[in-house]
Amino acid sequence: MSLVETDWLEKNLQKVKIIDCSWHMPQTKRNGYEEYKNQHIPNAIFFDLDNNSKKNISLPHMLVDSTAWNKIVSKMGIKNDDKIIIYDNSDVISSCRCWFNFIYFGHNPELVHVLNGGFNKWTKENRKVSKDFTSLEISDYKSSELEELVKSKETIDQNIEKKLFKVIDARSKERFEGKIPEPRKGLRSGNIKNSLCIPFNFCINEDKTFKNINELKNIFENCLGNIKEKNIVFSCGSGVTACVLALAYSLINDNYQPCIYDGSWAEYGII
Repeated sequence: MSLVETDWLEKNLQKVKIIDCSWHMPQTKRNGYEEYKNQHIPNAIFFDLDNNSKKNISLPHMLVDSTAWNKIVSKMGIKNDDKIIIYDNSDVISSCRCWFNFIYFGHNPELVHVLNGGFNKWTKENRKVSKDFTSLEISDYKSSELEELVKSKETIDQNIEKKLFKVIDARSKERFEGKIPEPRKGLRSGNIKNSLCIPFNFCINEDKTFKNINELKNIFENCLGNIKEKNIVFSCGSGVTACVLALAYSLINDNYQPCIYDGSWAEYGII
């Protein structure tokens, strides 16, 4: 399972590497790092989703190359055999994007987990928080890209005719159906031809935890019909909430390796 509970983490704070990957939509006017500095789970390291993505490109949150990833993770003091727990304090469950990044770059999936309910649940349960910065010892992290876990725009276009995989969009129904404008400027409204839609928040409870297995099965069955399919690619606005669906689907399909369209609608919807 890709999720861990707050009880477990509280008992194992000293045995794992903890990452705060709080990222907020620009319109919220919230700053994940400033919030981290104010309070975070003890020993947590901050992962800046914007800064740790590809530079000199107009598309947001695109994956860096393996050389850059090795430097990023080594500076965080994380080693290849570390057990990692990732959390967030975000409405878009941004920890899932960091979870996907580690899996894409070859970290053992059994060692990468998301904290169910995140910082929201942690604080509501009155668990300990801290303002202290964790002392980091630079490691020598080595990644190995699993390129099959990411699709390009070219591959997405080819698949419209070939139909080798199904694309599921994590945006809201209103955005998917083109009924409201995109929040990002310069993008048309609508969706990728033949794609399906499961708004990511359908999979999330009010307390930011993931819905239970039976509820998730019903959600994906209503969309796919068959939840044993492995050829599923998730998309969204900018590659963040696609990873929420990828994690949710991995909870009900043990044979599924998370796969996303990294450019998502930020690339596909360019006017």
